[in-house]
Amino acid sequence: MKHYAGIALLILISVSAYAQEKLPAMVPYNSQNIRELYLDTVNHHTALKQILREDSLETDNISTQKKHSWLYRKLFQEHLLELCKPDYNIFVDFLPDFQVGRSSQNKTTWLNTRGLIVQGNVGRKFYFESSFFENQGLFPVYLDSFVQKKRVIPGQGQIKYSDQIGKRYDFSYVNALLSYTPSEYLNLTLGYGNNSLGDGYRSLVLSDIGFSYPYLKITGTLGQFQYTSMWTQFMDLSSKSYSQAYEDLGYNKKWGVFHFLDWNATKKLTIGLFDAIIWPDSDTSGRKRGFDWTYLNPIIFLRPAEYSVGSSDNAMVGMNIKYKFFPKFTAYGQFVLDEFKLKEFTRNKGWWANKWSTQIGFRSFDLFKVPKLDLQGELNIARPYTYSFRNGQGNYAHYNQSLAHPMGANFKEVLGIASYTYKRWYIRGQLTFAQYGLDPDAAINYGGDIFKSYETRAQEYNNKIGQGLKTDFFYGQGSIAFVLNPKYNLRLEASAAARQEKNSLGTNREFIFSFGLRSTFRQFYYDF
Repeated sequence: MKHYAGIALLILISVSAYAQEKLPAMVPYNSQNIRELYLDTVNHHTALKQILREDSLETDNISTQKKHSWLYRKLFQEHLLELCKPDYNIFVDFLPDFQVGRSSQNKTTWLNTRGLIVQGNVGRKFYFESSFFENQGLFPVYLDSFVQKKRVIPGQGQIKYSDQIGKRYDFSYVNALLSYTPSEYLNLTLGYGNNSLGDGYRSLVLSDIGFSYPYLKITGTLGQFQYTSMWTQFMDLSSKSYSQAYEDLGYNKKWGVFHFLDWNATKKLTIGLFDAIIWPDSDTSGRKRGFDWTYLNPIIFLRPAEYSVGSSDNAMVGMNIKYKFFPKFTAYGQFVLDEFKLKEFTRNKGWWANKWSTQIGFRSFDLFKVPKLDLQGELNIARPYTYSFRNGQGNYAHYNQSLAHPMGANFKEVLGIASYTYKRWYIRGQLTFAQYGLDPDAAINYGGDIFKSYETRAQEYNNKIGQGLKTDFFYGQGSIAFVLNPKYNLRLEASAAARQEKNSLGTNREFIFSFGLRSTFRQFYYDF
């Protein structure tokens, strides 16, 4: 409480400071303005989103600050606290997310989130950001089932407290970022958050659906090429209970290293190559392994390095591709190879370890010549056992969630997203259809649950996508929002969602309506 009181006092006694010639504010790209990169006549590297951009809204404040009262500007135009000087900027915002809703399962849902973010830049080279969120919530029935099974809130970490009677959850999380750009050719980022690689709504390579993790990322850009190396540390929650982790040295850790080379081959075509290694912090005998310095070299090919140290770590390779057919129409795709043997592939016998996933999609802007009416369509496919490993310390996952697709593996999914922005109004609709195979009981592994060891596979051959308990999935969601303050996306939002999961054992349906005061550019994925 003392902490919050101090912040409130600071806000009350502060006055936004403006210099006649001030340094442009640097802010991160987000999902709502990334469209600018796709519409630009220049072919940008969009698979790994550019970290920073100049805040074009800053100039609006200078021209309007004398026309409105201090309270009006703080509510609708400015950050809560702004300190703008010729050589640095600092911004502080209170981030609420207050929602109330109703589920067709005879349940009232609600969310009470209080967040705080501090961000700023020193010169044009150094940017920093830190945020904290304290939450309590009562979720729809299908999300309750997920939380009870995985012990985490999707994308927001582990629950601190659960009221088992009403299944009310208490949870909190933080994010942080330090970015240094010494020149136009190089960026170094140290962060605690997540990353996404790809041009789609989903990513089969590296997704932002999960919880935060520490990472160091180095990005170099030279001409048409952009090269990124990233080192991360993940958590395996499957091997210990909460009480065991608390009394011990925490959950088992694992490490990851990622390389991505993005090449703007032409003004329309971009080709990206990806590789990754996931390895456990300790070997099977319990001996501490820690960070493997073999993987420190930022430009090494990882598969030969893995073999050179006598290791059988979890290795993956992939490709990301984008082509701009028309000024306002871009197609994209991904292909990920987990394991592969040409001999087994050509035999076409459904060998279990021919593990791959693929994506194809498009983005269309200003549809029917209507400004800011956008449409996105996408197909995602993953074969059984893709992303899985011999144990939880080597699978492609973190904090009980996949690092790729929220459905894991053994699925086909098609989705469409339409959005429209008019002044401060924002409307979005989404339809998702999927088919996947579940395990009829815990003792059988048909390849959809990436947390199960592939050594417990149901069969060696004749593995097909959707095998097991064949399940049809539908998710539809629509929302309408009025943006009160575009600086931190403070908005009034109404949303309705319908979810259905159907197989031979039964049908689960749920309809959820919610309304609230929301903020920030965070994106959580509940569409699974």
